[in-house]
Amino acid sequence: MVAAALGPTSAGGTQDAAGRGRPDVRDRGRGQRLTEVTGVNVVPVDDPTDPRLDDFRDLNSIDRRPDLPSGKGLVIAEGVLVVQRMLASRFVPRAFLGTERRLTELADDLRTTDAPYYLASAEVMAEVVGFHLNRGVLGAAPRPTELSIPQVLDGARTIAVLEGVNDHENLGSVFRNAAGLGVDAVVFGLGCADPLYRRAVRVSMGHALLVPYAWTEEWPRELETLRDNGFRVLAMTPNPAAPTLAATMPTLAEDKVAILVGAEGPGLDERTMRASDVRVRIPMARGTDSLNVATAAAMAFYERARLAP
Repeated sequence: MVAAALGPTSAGGTQDAAGRGRPDVRDRGRGQRLTEVTGVNVVPVDDPTDPRLDDFRDLNSIDRRPDLPSGKGLVIAEGVLVVQRMLASRFVPRAFLGTERRLTELADDLRTTDAPYYLASAEVMAEVVGFHLNRGVLGAAPRPTELSIPQVLDGARTIAVLEGVNDHENLGSVFRNAAGLGVDAVVFGLGCADPLYRRAVRVSMGHALLVPYAWTEEWPRELETLRDNGFRVLAMTPNPAAPTLAATMPTLAEDKVAILVGAEGPGLDERTMRASDVRVRIPMARGTDSLNVATAAAMAFYERARLAP
């Protein structure tokens, strides 16, 4: 509910006692639900079987996984920050489902879209999605046309190249690390999970919607495409004979770099290793042979980022 003791503002909204702006809402009596916010397409919904909510229904069901052939392919944003990043991305939302509290928090962002905000109680939301949603808001968007390799390479100096990263949480973490540490794009080789699956998007904090990515068609042959575009391909390996990441990255400071990481366990395929320009390792201690793929990638991204002008 919107707090009491609100006063008018010059913009037609309201202020609290501290002078903070609040969304412009229609007058309502004590205990009434907020149903209208100026400039936002608010649609109150009380029936969890309402077909308008089908984009958000039973999200844990296997046939809703967008990386499976039977999935509907919608991209789901979960939580305020992820919804905000969806609105700032090339993914155009077609609907939102959320509580009154999240509506007031997102009001300014929602004024940038005509997509309906289906306003529901937490109980109705839980019945629709199939579980209790702590984050209180969801956004749904269709998938746009996939970007091509030339598109994501255009203007890039540092890219991540992934092979066999098939865990959605690891993949989401890689995107979050890439965004935070200045990686310009992600390129997918064989065996990678879908970056637009709900869990991957959530773990990435929405950065899977913002960091450009593309899929290769011929792997690992398309590593040659990276070279043709001026990239040095740096492969991460646990091999103790390889030079260290910290010693090698400074030698590539003036180059465009593609940081190649593989799945935990098997690592990079030997053909992929042979197609790389440089192999590097992260020194390990106490009998540990390797790190989580997202952690290892983050260390490589950091070593690259600290050399940036």
